[in-house]
Amino acid sequence: MKSTIVKRSIVVAGHKTSVSLEDAFWRGLKEVAGERHMTLSELVGSIDSGRQHGNLSSAIRLFVLNHYRSELEGGISARPATHALVAAQVALPAIELRQSPAPRHESKADIARTLLNRRG
Repeated sequence: MKSTIVKRSIVVAGHKTSVSLEDAFWRGLKEVAGERHMTLSELVGSIDSGRQHGNLSSAIRLFVLNHYRSELEGGISARPATHALVAAQVALPAIELRQSPAPRHESKADIARTLLNRRG
């Protein structure tokens, strides 16, 4: 699975900086910001101010991963299908390290269902 790193400029705490993330993490981050009625800059600013160590891109990845992981643990019930797809895209690299790649005929929705079934 080829990762698509996207570099974007964003203003954090009044300073312009660039952040490089995979597209799935950008989509997840935008979705979380929308759910919280925050701008992307506000959300990234809060992630930046709360990080203990590491770079900003890593802190954002961990934030998005933890957000969707906690949603999966709490149940997705009435959430849009995009939550499951983004969660599957975020979790997919870790799963690929542990097992052989999924057959090419599986869609992202199939992978998301497989991940959700494994969780519970």
